[in-house]
Amino acid sequence: MTTVLDPTGELSPQTRQRVARPESLEGLTIGLLDISKPRGDIFLNRIEERLTAHGARVARYKKPTFTKPAPVDLRHEIASQCDAVIEALAD
Repeated sequence: MTTVLDPTGELSPQTRQRVARPESLEGLTIGLLDISKPRGDIFLNRIEERLTAHGARVARYKKPTFTKPAPVDLRHEIASQCDAVIEALAD
């Protein structure tokens, strides 16, 4: 069993069931979310190279600011267009 800690400090964190990993990235659309911290784009550029080398399509997204959660419309867009998401944290 894997325990994932939520850094948001919620008093009553939600429990979510883990989604099964895909057997391959071939043909999947992976969203890369830049949270607007310095150098996050550099990290995501490298991740994009690796993902496309494994046959995945990549869609790039960017939050307006790292200080707030992603806007609802952006989260909906990502959820409706992507099979998985990687979020960049950097400094």
